[in-house]
Amino acid sequence: MLSETGTVIMKFMLHISFDEQRQRLQERIDDPSKHWKFSLGDLEVRKQWKDYQQAYENLLRATSTDWAPWTVVPADSKTHRNLMIATLVRDKLQSLGLRYPPDDPQLKGLIVQ
Repeated sequence: MLSETGTVIMKFMLHISFDEQRQRLQERIDDPSKHWKFSLGDLEVRKQWKDYQQAYENLLRATSTDWAPWTVVPADSKTHRNLMIATLVRDKLQSLGLRYPPDDPQLKGLIVQ
């Protein structure tokens, strides 16, 4: 319904590799300022990596449509992740051909007192 009324839908799935996740979890353990980001449950969930990957695959397949497709973004590098998303959003905005509305002729010469 949103796309039928002109709303542009962009969906991004940020994907990090198994090794990158390991590194990030280890950083959270090693750096006291990142302890708040870590939960012991993260280690249990990590044991189910393959199951989660299959679930993500199923989700993407079931919810990607022509009018609202998913874009899987490699996210091991935060810089490259951000650049990719920013580029896709910029390109989409440019493709919309947006323009400022025409000037209001009543504003010509108007002085605010």
